[in-house]
Amino acid sequence: MRIAMVSEHASPLAVLATGLGTADAGGQNVHVAALASALARRGHSVEVYTRRDDPELAERVPLGDGVEVIHVPAGPPRQIPKDELLPYMAAFGDWMAERWAVTPPDLVHAHFWMSGVACDRVRRTVPVAFAQTFHALGVVKRRHQGAQDTSPAERLELEAGLARTADAVIATATDEVRELLALGAPAQNMHVVPCGVDPALFAQASTSTPDDWWQGQGGRVLSLSRLVERKGVDTVIAALASVPDAELVVAGGPAGAAFDQDPEVRRLRAEAERHGVAGRVRLIGAVPRDLVPQLLRSADVVACTPWYEPFGIVPLEAMACARPVVGSAVGGLLDTIVDGVTGIHVPPRDPARLATVLKELLADPRRRAELGKAAADRVAERYTWAKVAEDTERVYERLTAPVAAVRRR
Repeated sequence: MRIAMVSEHASPLAVLATGLGTADAGGQNVHVAALASALARRGHSVEVYTRRDDPELAERVPLGDGVEVIHVPAGPPRQIPKDELLPYMAAFGDWMAERWAVTPPDLVHAHFWMSGVACDRVRRTVPVAFAQTFHALGVVKRRHQGAQDTSPAERLELEAGLARTADAVIATATDEVRELLALGAPAQNMHVVPCGVDPALFAQASTSTPDDWWQGQGGRVLSLSRLVERKGVDTVIAALASVPDAELVVAGGPAGAAFDQDPEVRRLRAEAERHGVAGRVRLIGAVPRDLVPQLLRSADVVACTPWYEPFGIVPLEAMACARPVVGSAVGGLLDTIVDGVTGIHVPPRDPARLATVLKELLADPRRRAELGKAAADRVAERYTWAKVAEDTERVYERLTAPVAAVRRR
């Protein structure tokens, strides 16, 4: 099958070029890169279309066997915040439509709502099966962030339209299905396929810790994410005040010299000072992708406490490393973490409850080992990229079957 993936702001190449937790390399970048590669291993040809944000980028760049990244000239060739990219989606779609006018792909899979906008424009002139994965929904973001939401005003209406008109909507978690149905997505077009991990990558990681990651001797709590307020890192910092002797490593944020000037980095440092735990909190910045397993294995507990989370790959990666995850009972974490079996759920923005759970786990190595073992088993059974690719392929096959193709015409 010839598959076109569209990921307008999240290039899979960013996973190779930058550290995880930077503005350019989050969960969507990892998802697109890994899914494309896993589908290629199943014999498919995959092209990933992303916006050219550097004039030096070649139009086509190999990602791996069977996968190429195509840089689309839409808007100025420089980095632009994703919430400012909507005006360029028409040009993005027109460029793909012209490219596919004679020989379209068998299927196009949009990642994120703006990619869907570009693909919807393509379908005005090119008949092609269309699958949509949102990765995050504007209605949820608006609910939790209110006036701080920087999304374009048109987002909610455009997302709802895509949910209703895509041939298939591939949600990454069951909680997302409820939101999509409320937007009017036809139930028969809904599919749940989670994100995944490569268990072999994490199972073989070294347990040694570079000196600049950790110097303390107390219990080790790790937070790994993009440093944005809704990730709830400040909740972990506040909880640490009630967890004596434990230390917190916070990974993520801008790379290089910009790190110390980043507003969220400054805010988190101020929170650590305010709670009297500055000496036990270490912000280490972005982490190269190949060192993430080593970092995760250096922790006793991994804390993932966002206000909301469409899916969340970091909890899965920690589970693959046989580390217990204490996670907010929201979004995708309701699926991945089995409360009391593979980790512990806590309410979002509740440092008191988080502190209680962290103290209990840090004091009980046998319990941590039990949770970690069950977590690794769950990942191996349900969340490998091979399994995710197989389930995604099943959706694609339904869309490209002869009856489905006739219906689209």
